[in-house]
Amino acid sequence: MGDAVLQIEAVQQHYEQGDNVLSILKDANFTLNPGETVALVAPSGAGKSTLLHVAGLLEQPSAGEVYIGGRATTGLDDDTRTAMRRSDIGFVYQFHHLLPEFTALENVMMPQMIAGLSYKAASERAQQLLDYLRVGHRVDHRPPELSGGEQQRVAIARSVANAPLVLLADEPTGNLDPTTAGYVFEALDALVRQSGLAALIATHNHDIASLMDRRVTLEDGKVVEG
Repeated sequence: MGDAVLQIEAVQQHYEQGDNVLSILKDANFTLNPGETVALVAPSGAGKSTLLHVAGLLEQPSAGEVYIGGRATTGLDDDTRTAMRRSDIGFVYQFHHLLPEFTALENVMMPQMIAGLSYKAASERAQQLLDYLRVGHRVDHRPPELSGGEQQRVAIARSVANAPLVLLADEPTGNLDPTTAGYVFEALDALVRQSGLAALIATHNHDIASLMDRRVTLEDGKVVEG
């Protein structure tokens, strides 16, 4: 599959609703390369979240194939898919989903420790990521003590803590004011450039979409350049 970190090939996704079949993705094709940021901009209900779920191995496609780092995934068992999600894919959502009882540092350490890193190594990497995202001075604060922009930057740090190949983001700045949204995206974009990570970011913010390398949309269940 070449150097692509994510490749979606002839993917279909159908859902049965009683006697009816709802077709969301229809022979969708998409490629994401290292160091690339791609905006996914489409109307509500077009299938953005479905595409992200299939790409992130949260859903099995009805047909077609999803390659992560050149590896076909649809025939893998659930345990292997779960392991790939932990190691190769980072997720950021509109709501930060940080654990409120833990500090910013501990939230970023957690996925690393689950992956087997020592406390010391996880702590050092978490501090480095939070420093890079300019929230290093807030490491001892719990999520309720952070601003919305700070919460999202901690969530981004957590999503890349295990050095994934691809980052999938679903409206990561949707709950933020325009100034804060721009600042959070700049931090995310810098992290992508610096690390060689690739990012597919669903957004309704056209200003942010215009800052990415390219833009795609969904039309009749297919991914098209937008």
